[in-house]
Amino acid sequence: MRNKQTKHVINRNRYWHYFTLALCVLLMALSALPSWYGENAALHVSTRGDATLDATQVANVLASHNIDTKQITQQDNRVVVTLENPEQQALAQAELADTLPEGATIALASEPAAPQWLLNLGFNPVKLGLDLRGGVQFLLDVDMEPVYQAHRQMVIDDLTSELSRARGRVVGDSAQITLRSDADASELRRLARERFPNWQLTGSDRQFQLSLSTEEQNELRRLTVMQNLQIMRSRLTELGITEASVQRQGENRIRIELPGVQDPAAAKDVIGATASLAFHSVPNTVNRDSLVIDDQQGQPVSVSRRAVLGGEHIVDARAGVGEFGDAEVNISLDGLGGRKMANFSRQNIGNPMATVYSEYSRAQDGSSEKNSEVISVATIQSQLGNRFRITGIGTMNDAQELALLLRAGSLTAPVTIVEERTIGPSLGAENVKNGFAALALGLGITFTFIALWYRRLGWVANAALLTNMVMLFGLIALLPGAVLTLPGIAGLVLTVGMAVDTNVLIFERIKDKMGEGRTFAASIDRGFQSAFSSVFDANLTTMIVAIALYAIGNGPVQGFALTLALGLLTSMFTGIFASRILINTIWGRDQRRDVRV
Repeated sequence: MRNKQTKHVINRNRYWHYFTLALCVLLMALSALPSWYGENAALHVSTRGDATLDATQVANVLASHNIDTKQITQQDNRVVVTLENPEQQALAQAELADTLPEGATIALASEPAAPQWLLNLGFNPVKLGLDLRGGVQFLLDVDMEPVYQAHRQMVIDDLTSELSRARGRVVGDSAQITLRSDADASELRRLARERFPNWQLTGSDRQFQLSLSTEEQNELRRLTVMQNLQIMRSRLTELGITEASVQRQGENRIRIELPGVQDPAAAKDVIGATASLAFHSVPNTVNRDSLVIDDQQGQPVSVSRRAVLGGEHIVDARAGVGEFGDAEVNISLDGLGGRKMANFSRQNIGNPMATVYSEYSRAQDGSSEKNSEVISVATIQSQLGNRFRITGIGTMNDAQELALLLRAGSLTAPVTIVEERTIGPSLGAENVKNGFAALALGLGITFTFIALWYRRLGWVANAALLTNMVMLFGLIALLPGAVLTLPGIAGLVLTVGMAVDTNVLIFERIKDKMGEGRTFAASIDRGFQSAFSSVFDANLTTMIVAIALYAIGNGPVQGFALTLALGLLTSMFTGIFASRILINTIWGRDQRRDVRV
């Protein structure tokens, strides 16, 4: 009775293993299937604000220029156009930009070619990297000097406001404070120690210098670059580029990859722009705390050096038309910015407030130049809150561009495009063809060798290897953020060898056990048990290397490390569990001792 119960439990566990394996393989196969169909070149046409867009209008424009389309669908205020010929993507974008109403955004994109039922299940094709799909790559240099300069000026403004008889100026890499009385020295040291503990105070008598410590400079650089990364991602999203890769490279550089983008002009303009708004009070008299900035007509305007509110508090900005037909930008502030603006405007009703627009550019010597301009000076008529508007922007195009930059965020440090690379779609397609040809060749040779050398067990290994490839592609497509690159295909080829190595170790152990006189069924059981530790150790050490490559590498190195790490997981699963289930199902009860493996 006990033997029957034990046998029943074993069979139930076995069936559960079969079900789990089948479910995992089916899920990964469905995830990998959209990649078989590929993607179609497409355009995403959208409008901002309350403007409407009709799919029929888009279809008529494309038909009038003999541009073939597969499908045009309407999704609220966005029209998705799937093209028949990928080479007409740039032409279609240009024609729509010239014909559609002002304010329409036409973004280059791609749409899955898989059946709709498969897409409705949430499965999408594997995302291809820049080298396989074609596109544009930018390398940006983040200039930290204006950030350090702003912090030095902030220290001077803060300390001199507390010490009325002190004067300050920026000298080189330090903020220099000059005291008129020796009695203020102790007070200066106290304020510096309490308010700026990360600054180093040096000097004596009445001359003191404050400079950032090395640790604080490194931390400030890290925070600035990370903030710029987030702002870049937000800006690219505003442009409709959803598959961009934005990563830090080195200490103060940012690498941006835009797969599928062949016309980088719009992205380049927004990526390289460093625009911000600031609101300054306009004093009645010019003093040492005043700053003179020209307006749009070239007339000097005296404003307070310290801004009432900076662009970092702007959460939304939209272009519109004022009551007199002039372009304007409607601005929404966050909670802190709204309170600051409310407090200032309540205390300064009847006084003027200037809106200053600033941007950075590179000088010929490589240094950054800050160009500021007063775009409006308005009298505060009543208390302002979280929402208000600014005028004097210029044309509607100027208002829309300013709103885009403000909505996407103001860069905390100016950036410069130091390298730009464009990879055509034909070169990307050739890389895909050559890469997968190498993968197919490696699979074919491996299949033939394993089938001839290990005979029947070799066919099981080939089935497990084929399942491994399907599961690996499904896992890459399923994981968010996973991108297949040309080095990633090299990782796939290496995975073939790693997966076969797992089966080779197991089969050799089975041979050894049969040489000891065990039956075929017992040899299978003992072979898998004895080989498990060796297989696990070999894959674990390789996994450690893959994780290290992904952690410290970037770009192509990360693509290789990602596919290698995922391949190790799938090869362990198929090489140990899938192979064993197949072998046990076919030969698990074979008690012969003269079986040829």
